[in-house]
Amino acid sequence: MTTSQRPRPSRAAPAVDHRLAAPFRRARFALAAAARDQLPPDLGGIEVAFAGRSNAGKSSAINVICDQNGLARTSKTPGRTQQLVLFEMDDGRRLMDLPGYGYAKVPVAMRSSWRDLVDGYLRDRQSLSGLVILSDIRQALTDFDQQMLQWCAARQLQCLLLLTKADKLSRGAASARLQQIRAELGRSVQVDQFSALKKDGVDKARRWIAGVLQLDVTSPAA
Repeated sequence: MTTSQRPRPSRAAPAVDHRLAAPFRRARFALAAAARDQLPPDLGGIEVAFAGRSNAGKSSAINVICDQNGLARTSKTPGRTQQLVLFEMDDGRRLMDLPGYGYAKVPVAMRSSWRDLVDGYLRDRQSLSGLVILSDIRQALTDFDQQMLQWCAARQLQCLLLLTKADKLSRGAASARLQQIRAELGRSVQVDQFSALKKDGVDKARRWIAGVLQLDVTSPAA
């Protein structure tokens, strides 16, 4: 006599808070800068930057947060983003997609150029008000992840760590990993699990970014 296995329950897609999503749907590609002097004037704007390893799902996260497929260019080739990619929202509010870091197959000279570009932006950009760091939940935090977290703490810059690709783990394993990272980092940084595929953690990320950008998310969505 054989017994059939009970199917594993699937995760239901979370309901979308349209008031939170509305301002992000207005985000538009503005420019891709190969040098910092190609960016808008650093006067009075508010920017949230996205940083992470080249295969951490950074572009996918931006697309799902903004509820716009194709807003940020995705590629199966890690390390393809080579510029500071800027998305305008409204009233000087911007999202910045930083070049991915840590991809070994990128030529050394190119990695050095990216590092100089990103380091200069992070060090000198006065409009930078918050940093979203994306890290694959299945992997240990990289040295660069740790450096970015330490840099945010030293500068007292608001920071959100998203543990991406949470759908690749079981619910229990993802929760355990989240609690482990939260215990390691303490209260100095907000840490949440995230899945662009299942839209897990999207509204939490929107709420954090909206707070940094001082967005009004209380008005009814248009």
